[in-house]
Amino acid sequence: MTALTFYFQVHQPFRVRPYKFEDIGARHDYFDDWLNEDVVKRVTELCYHPMNKVLEDAIERTDGEVKFAFSISGTALRQFERWAPKALESFARLTAYPDNVEFMCETSRHSLSALADEEEFALQVAEQKALLKKHFGVEPTTFRNTELILSNEVARQVQGLGFELLVGEGADGLLKRPHEPARHPGELFHAAEVPDLPLLLRDFPFSDDIAFRFSDRGWTEYPLFAPKFIQWLEELPEERRVVGCFMDYETFGEHQPRSTGIFDFMGEMLELVAGHERLEFACPRDVPGRFDRTTELTIDRAYSWADAQRDLSAWLANPMQCGAHEAIYDLAARARSAGGELLETWRDLTTSDHVYYMSTSAASDGEVHEYFSPYPSPHDAYVTVMNVLEDLDRRL
Repeated sequence: MTALTFYFQVHQPFRVRPYKFEDIGARHDYFDDWLNEDVVKRVTELCYHPMNKVLEDAIERTDGEVKFAFSISGTALRQFERWAPKALESFARLTAYPDNVEFMCETSRHSLSALADEEEFALQVAEQKALLKKHFGVEPTTFRNTELILSNEVARQVQGLGFELLVGEGADGLLKRPHEPARHPGELFHAAEVPDLPLLLRDFPFSDDIAFRFSDRGWTEYPLFAPKFIQWLEELPEERRVVGCFMDYETFGEHQPRSTGIFDFMGEMLELVAGHERLEFACPRDVPGRFDRTTELTIDRAYSWADAQRDLSAWLANPMQCGAHEAIYDLAARARSAGGELLETWRDLTTSDHVYYMSTSAASDGEVHEYFSPYPSPHDAYVTVMNVLEDLDRRL
């Protein structure tokens, strides 16, 4: 049997309001609450409510054969509490199906702390675990780092925090190395330096067929219907024992509007897999038990699921991004020492989106960055965040 594993990223950052040089020392309301409230309420109606219903109905119609997982950032959970309690209730209802729904862990602020500050990484993971316990009554055993950022160092830290499985990106650069046989993401791995932590990789072609290409009329496979998708899975060789489909949950209803047929596609596809003679659903936590061993994987650099390069360049490619990233973590020790509201504010500034908006990527990657950014340009994003950091630095 081939296990089909769907896991969804749910994330909403606290976006920063326009903050000018003359605001430094004069005002401390950094975050654009009006915009943040508007976005989370809109996405709740477009995505969270209808897609949660699709998944809940699929579990019921298939007598519990449908399984999937969520990674909901702490910043999203706090926005649900504040502005979209119905969204939180909608996700909480899925806890009625503990065998079907897994809640994975990540950093509470969807941050790059694993790359910059090991102490902060551990603190944000602990904070996220507490949030998952509070809202859903669960204790996660699977970890997915921000935007699937994966390295030997990330694996080492995750193992040290007691997790039983790590999810990463099945990038070509990781699996198709010069002078080595090409590998596929349909097996279970471990980092060469962390042999006791299983590593489940995302199958990005299948994931992106749904997340990015589904409504692309220029795609040679357009339109994508559920039977065609199932046929592609059926045609996989027998050694492909797991297919990890991981995508932004906002794919459903926001990035791919209802008018594209995305909800109907998912509903039909889930039912077609249920009862299939070769395919079956599995939560990520279920996958290690299906393998007798893991395969050693050499991870020579950091990988992620972002942009064509699938590395760290979505966040740390240009001088603006690197400068802002360093400035954020230069405040870490003083922020933790201060505690309270100042620490909370600083932690919300560690969210990876803030440096993501400073990207100067071109072509299709640049279009994606522009779609998510609330700023007129990457430079505007940089100036705004640096002004905020200067004010926070003075307050600390």
